[in-house]
Amino acid sequence: MDYHHVVEAAGTVALALVFYSYTWRWFDPVESPRRARLRPVVNGAAFGLLTVVLMTSRIQVAEGRWVDARAVPLALITLMEGPVAGAIAGAIAVARRLWLGGGGAIAGALGIAAVVAVAAAVRVWAKREGGVSIRHSMALAVAVYAVTWASFLVLGARGAAMFVPVWLPVLVLDVVGIGLVARLFSDVVAGRAAEAARRDAAQLRAVTLLARAAAHEINNPLTSVLGGLGLVIEKLPPGTEEAKWIERAREGGERIRDIVARMNRITQLEEAPQIGSLPPILDIKKSSEPPAPRGPRSPAAGPRGSAPS
Repeated sequence: MDYHHVVEAAGTVALALVFYSYTWRWFDPVESPRRARLRPVVNGAAFGLLTVVLMTSRIQVAEGRWVDARAVPLALITLMEGPVAGAIAGAIAVARRLWLGGGGAIAGALGIAAVVAVAAAVRVWAKREGGVSIRHSMALAVAVYAVTWASFLVLGARGAAMFVPVWLPVLVLDVVGIGLVARLFSDVVAGRAAEAARRDAAQLRAVTLLARAAAHEINNPLTSVLGGLGLVIEKLPPGTEEAKWIERAREGGERIRDIVARMNRITQLEEAPQIGSLPPILDIKKSSEPPAPRGPRSPAAGPRGSAPS
């Protein structure tokens, strides 16, 4: 085996990991939910080009025997970003394989499509169980290996004879490149989620401290105002115009007291719907309600529950 080729492939995948981590910064769902929708598209295109590079930069495992790591980026990006990114990356790789032509073009294109399909299926499985674990990534590695084997068998006896000498290098590529590297990609997502959680916690603490201080400062004079209004209304004849105005003032004071009570119960940050060009404001009513129970975590969920495609 030519280990220079192995190092080149490993370096390419490492650069892809760095690029993937930066896309979570460039397309932060907290800063811009609309822009975050572009992350699967950008990653799909980037990993599709990476697949083409790995198809070209083959690894020599013996004299006249070559393999490539095309399945690795396809499986990884579909598992982490979803079927949209996988379909884009797969389409680029299929176009490249069909453009090269040859007797194995159809089998190669079918193999690429099947890799994306099994990765999408494993993603659904991982999502139901709360996130990508080593069990899911290793299962995907084995499934991709089976798909690669099947794509050779499409060619019949000739394909089987071609696969026999390279079965072990292909297995190692899939287990290491998918089974283990997927954990690194999961760590990127988990790190961004943890960072977002810390940021949200800091924002919530700042808001609650300010709200409680304001509530305390408002509540003291409010108590005096409501008490004074109560004494005044007792001295007015019922049904008079003055008594009606005092009663409306008391009702307004009670609404303020309810708002102050909600300010002391803020447990989450919910924005009110934005009106025109006005800056966003806190919805105190929703922010003081008990948080709704959350479902299982997506395997590549972003901050604030930004679900990937």
